[in-house]
Parts: sequence; C-alpha cells; structure tokens
Amino acid sequence: MRKALFTPVIALIALTVLVCAAGCGTGTSQASPVRFGGPQAGAALHAPPPDKRSLVQLPTHPIDFEEERRVGGAGEDTPIGVTTLHGRKSGFTGKVWVWAPPEYYERRNADKGFPVMVALPGSYGYPRNYWAGSRFELAEHLAQWSKDGTSLPFIVVMPVLNPNDKQYYDGSDIPGQPKIGTWLSQDVPDLVRQNFRTLKTRDAWAIMGSSSGGFAALKNVLQNPGTFKVAIANGPDIVPDSPLWKGHDREKRANNPEVLARRLIARGGPKVYVAFQDGSEEATVLPKVRKFIARYGHGPLRTRLQIVPGGTHSGETYVRGLGEGTMRWVSARMRGPLR
Repeated sequence: MRKALFTPVIALIALTVLVCAAGCGTGTSQASPVRFGGPQAGAALHAPPPDKRSLVQLPTHPIDFEEERRVGGAGEDTPIGVTTLHGRKSGFTGKVWVWAPPEYYERRNADKGFPVMVALPGSYGYPRNYWAGSRFELAEHLAQWSKDGTSLPFIVVMPVLNPNDKQYYDGSDIPGQPKIGTWLSQDVPDLVRQNFRTLKTRDAWAIMGSSSGGFAALKNVLQNPGTFKVAIANGPDIVPDSPLWKGHDREKRANNPEVLARRLIARGGPKVYVAFQDGSEEATVLPKVRKFIARYGHGPLRTRLQIVPGGTHSGETYVRGLGEGTMRWVSARMRGPLR
C-alpha cells in the first residue's frame, strides 16, 4: 500500500475502487476478501443443481468476508474470515467469524454439504470470540481430528455471545434487550446457509459453548431442536442468571434448561444429544452438571459427560476433552459430508 502513494492519481483511484468493491457486504473496510461460496471455495464451476431429493443446500447469497488469520498444520493454510452480521430477524448487529475445513475445498467434495458447529465463547464473549483466535487453536485441532477420522469435517461459525462487555444476556431474548437468542438461533444459521454448502437436516447442526456460552449451547439444543441436534456444553451454567431477567420471571422460566428438558421429555422428543465437558477441578460446576444429567438425561435427551483429569474452567481443558472422546461421540450422532 505504501507504493501506491507514489503512483499516478488514476492508479490510486482504481486501487481504491477495488478495495471498496472487495469489502462490499462484509461490514468491514479492509481488503483480503474471502468468499466461501462459489467455484473458488471448491464448488464446481458449472455443477448442475442438486437433485430435489438431495439434502445439500447450496449457498444462496455468498458475501466477501475479511480474512482474520490462516489455519496451518492439518488446516492446510485455510482462512478464518470475519464479517459484521446485521441480523434481519433479531435486529442485532455483531461480528461473526467462520472457517471451513480443508475437505470443503477438495474437488471430490464439490457437490457435498457439510456439517456445521456454532462455537460460543465464555465470559462476555465480546467484542471477540476467542475460538477464532490462535490461543486454543480450535480450527487446527478440528482439522487434525478430521484427518485422523475422529471427527467429522465441520464448518465452524463463531459469533460474539453478547452485545457488550457489561452484562450477560444468557443467549436469550430478554424483554427490552437485544434479541440475542434470535440472533444466535436464526440469524447466525441463516448467514451460514447463505455462504456455505450445508445440509437440510438438523442431523448436521451442532452448537458448542463454554461457561455462559455453554449455557447458551445447552439451552439452544433444548429450545430449538428443529435446528440443532447436538450441543457441547463446556463447564456450563445450568439455569439463567442474568440480572437483566429481573421483572421477567415468565420469560426467564421459558429459557431455563431444566424447564425445557422437562418439556422435551414430556412430549417425547425430538431426540437431542448433549455432550457435557468439565475439568475434574471444577468443584462448583461439576456437581450441578451431574445433577442435571441424573434428573433429565433419559428418554429423548441423551447425554455424555467427559471429565478431563486435572482440568479447570478453561478453554485449554475443553479443547483437550474434545480430543479425548467428545468429538468422536458427537460425530457418530451427526451426518455429513453428503451429496
């Protein structure tokens, strides 16, 4: 970019136009656009539309994402992109990071739809989602597990969890507040369908989260079983505890996983799967998780608990647990890639 300062004016104008065009629709103003839909993302240039009986859902409105970083190792230098999503159904605007596994770009998979995992952070989860970063290397690990055959090759979607860093919103539509529940359960999946080759079945959709994000994952699979079949709940809260629920007891109850689990069991399904993960040192969380499993882990609600020896309430612990059995269990209950 420094060289452009010394080029003729017309060249500088042309460069500016190109940069603006590349960022169109991304919610960002920088270059390095990444597009996950279309021929450059592994889809055949003139591929016929899938058979009407096919489960494959092709991208409907792909946009350019800004490249955040590259995933090396088994990730084969694949990009993580980021965009600012203006939720049409929720009215909320927030950042979303996305990644597609190496298999997504292979020509042999050009007409296949892939499974999706929504990955939520803990704490306030704003203004970033730490699963997109290099600290825990979630994408790197998933790429390796897929290569080893212990995990499906997931598209990973990593939205912010809250609209600010002041309050927890419990991944819910709290009256008078931004509709985070609708954003996570509808707008974010819509963004995925618009940009990736996915599958038209709940069997290909999972949601994972840690701590407060683990609560949101647990709540979402129980509240929206038509969208998500599997949840991975890492060191989760079990009941809603945002102070913003004050004065809204009825709505708070409607977003309580214990209540949602009872209702799911009473109506007999649909069947959902929850993979709990906890470190052995999580003294305050683990008893609550065990109690939830003992009380509600039957009928259509199938559960599994991965206890990580010496583990704490941390991302390092939960990534370790994913590789020690959780991803194999989750993948065995999901579908994809399929044509």
